[in-house]
Amino acid sequence: MSLIKAYYACKPILPWALRTALRRARARFKRDACSDRWPIDPTAAVIPAGWTGWPRNKGFALVLTHDVEGTRGLNRVQRLMDVEAGMGFKSSFNFVPEGAYRVPDDLRFTLEKSGFEVGIHGLKHDGKLYSTHAEFSRRAARIREYRQKWQVSGFRSPFMHHNLDWIQELGMEYDASTFDTDPFEPQADGTGTIFPFWVSNRKGGGYVELPYTLVQDYNLFVILQERTNEIWKRKLDWIAEHGGMVLMNTHPDYMWFEGSRGRDEYPVNLYSELLSYIRQKHEGAYWHALPREVARFFCSTREHRHYETVAHIDGATEPSLPTENLVANPNARAQGLA
Repeated sequence: MSLIKAYYACKPILPWALRTALRRARARFKRDACSDRWPIDPTAAVIPAGWTGWPRNKGFALVLTHDVEGTRGLNRVQRLMDVEAGMGFKSSFNFVPEGAYRVPDDLRFTLEKSGFEVGIHGLKHDGKLYSTHAEFSRRAARIREYRQKWQVSGFRSPFMHHNLDWIQELGMEYDASTFDTDPFEPQADGTGTIFPFWVSNRKGGGYVELPYTLVQDYNLFVILQERTNEIWKRKLDWIAEHGGMVLMNTHPDYMWFEGSRGRDEYPVNLYSELLSYIRQKHEGAYWHALPREVARFFCSTREHRHYETVAHIDGATEPSLPTENLVANPNARAQGLA
């Protein structure tokens, strides 16, 4: 993590064009090196022991989430919500409580009243949440205050940084700061599973971990410079075939709705067209749920008792089931910058 810490300390003074060029060069290398496990890691489809399936005998789960990083994204929340609601979908929006914007109470109330979910996305969006355990604990105290004030159930770290032991301090029902496989993330240790899993603590409690399983929009369209959503579709169909959890993380900050298109934006219709694809090709086959609903379902089945956690890189914890995925998957030990 020391290299990552150094990068985020210098990030504010590095021009966007330089940072993006470096990330794109690294991504080209990573894409070739990890072609056997990205975008699909075949070992991630292993069915967890004791798994009884999704509610109502659905074939797979569909979970839509969004991280709102800045003011631009905040101003687009209502529009994105309208797009999804108009197509019969619902999602979770994760907000930064003390970042570049303040979340209006009316917006949170509107989301909840409309059947959407609100989550917390760190405390500040600066990459320093995990700089030291003392700093994490200091910020965790503030995050717990927002958890209670906003009455939220879930959390996602900025930049997908994670230490699953430390996250216990937040007291959340679920965390969503990991992924099955994604070599383009700064902390690229994948969980090696397309299913939710339980992270226990020494007091007998814990929380549900919900890894995202489709590559994030910024990486796909800005860093990898894809012009279509075919990678999303191919991975989604594969997850559906294996009965896993399709969990997306996209950002209204980078969705282009109208007007002059920014260099870090992609057309929102690449996202809405995917929703249409899901609805048409997989109609009736999926359980569409909010992340808190997935976490509560997972707990209600009590199958999380089959899970334990094992020590992992930099003091983090990951699921020991299936442990062999974490050991055999070279990406689970990769580190890099974003």
